[in-house]
Amino acid sequence: MNQAAILGGGVIGGGWAARFLLMGWDVVVHDPDPDAARRIEAVLANARRSLPGLYDAALPGEGTLRFANSIADAVARADWIQESVPERLETKHRVLAQVQEACPQAAVIASSTSGFKPSQLQQGAARPDQIVVAHPFNPVYLLPVVELVGHGPTCTRAAEILDALGMRPVHLKREIDAHVADRLLEAVWREALWLVKDDIATTAEIDDIMRYGFGLRWAQMGLFETYRVAGGEGGMAHFLEQFGPCLAAPWSKLTDVPDLDQRLIDKIAGQSDAQSGHRTIRDLERVRDDNLVAILRALKGRGSGAGTLLSEIDRRLQKDPALTDDPLITLDRTVPIDWTDYNGHMNESRYGQVFSDAGDTIMRMAGADGAYIADGLSFFTVDIQIKFLAETHAGEQFHVQTKVLEAAGKKLRMFHEMIHTDGRTLATGEQLLIHVNLETRRACEPRDDVAAAMARLPTQT
Repeated sequence: MNQAAILGGGVIGGGWAARFLLMGWDVVVHDPDPDAARRIEAVLANARRSLPGLYDAALPGEGTLRFANSIADAVARADWIQESVPERLETKHRVLAQVQEACPQAAVIASSTSGFKPSQLQQGAARPDQIVVAHPFNPVYLLPVVELVGHGPTCTRAAEILDALGMRPVHLKREIDAHVADRLLEAVWREALWLVKDDIATTAEIDDIMRYGFGLRWAQMGLFETYRVAGGEGGMAHFLEQFGPCLAAPWSKLTDVPDLDQRLIDKIAGQSDAQSGHRTIRDLERVRDDNLVAILRALKGRGSGAGTLLSEIDRRLQKDPALTDDPLITLDRTVPIDWTDYNGHMNESRYGQVFSDAGDTIMRMAGADGAYIADGLSFFTVDIQIKFLAETHAGEQFHVQTKVLEAAGKKLRMFHEMIHTDGRTLATGEQLLIHVNLETRRACEPRDDVAAAMARLPTQT
């Protein structure tokens, strides 16, 4: 079992702990704060509810979590060490020195720093090349991108591990203060501070402009692709020709920083309190996570933006049963947040999706996979009888057991049972599929290889 050591259990450290733990790693956390365990558990509660809901397959079994009293104990057997201590270079140097005294030489030592360069962190280090920057975004357990800064074999291994965790490492070719993302964010942040200071807009109005406007485009297309579309048929070249001269206009104050005196601090804090002070931080985190899951799953359904990564992770996690398995487990997953309705439980239409997805597993076992469908042949559901036996809620894990009742000629008939992890049967569904030609949209006999595979399916009456 792989082991990760998390040094610092704040918002970022807790997010790293959740990401590693839920992706099957054992995790050891060191944080001298006596309240660290409570804070980590609060983060884990949100992560357990949201991260599994991104995928249509079950995550690996959760690793074990332990708290260590010392850095040496935390890192002694670690394969990955994530430093997330406060942004003070002398503090990071002290911690990294203690890490290298006690950790395996093959371990990756990664810093969550949002501003320091690897060369700064490596100053005075016993093994400089062992230290890289892996700068994530909050919440780490949901947002996949990581700015990876460094070079050599350690950086290569780090990228492989991050990829296996379901993240998207972006390896920066050159180091620079604050990396890339925070430099972009800083530019927007500075301009926003001026707009509030000069009474042009309030914090709520600025947030509305982002979340109702360009933020929705950025979530799927980023910055440059958004502007390419804005250029119309002429593309990016036309956009730059048309709007490039605006860059010379004295619109922004990006190089001019407002004085964050007490008056401006009170002004921003007061507007922020009026905007969302009626909610606790835990409430806001829950709303944020629910919305992120829904947005990411929507992007996944359209094969766009970060959704493409989720589909790739699903392909890795997906494990079809063997013909000899008894029972046949055709689906194993968690109920995502966007499957629930106004009554607070899973919408009835989603039960149909559950049994349809289970039926797709049997189709793949019979050779009717994506390539077969691309060749113009498939199975259509012509009848499904569903019985709803118990409520199902977001974040609950279930699996589907399937019995093949008939698999011959054009017919594929199955009985599915949706079972909660506590053993309760939540719903059942009997499904009949007919083999069709996608060009004529009419029933037809399956291809010989699929017919032979259907005959090998274990059937029950």
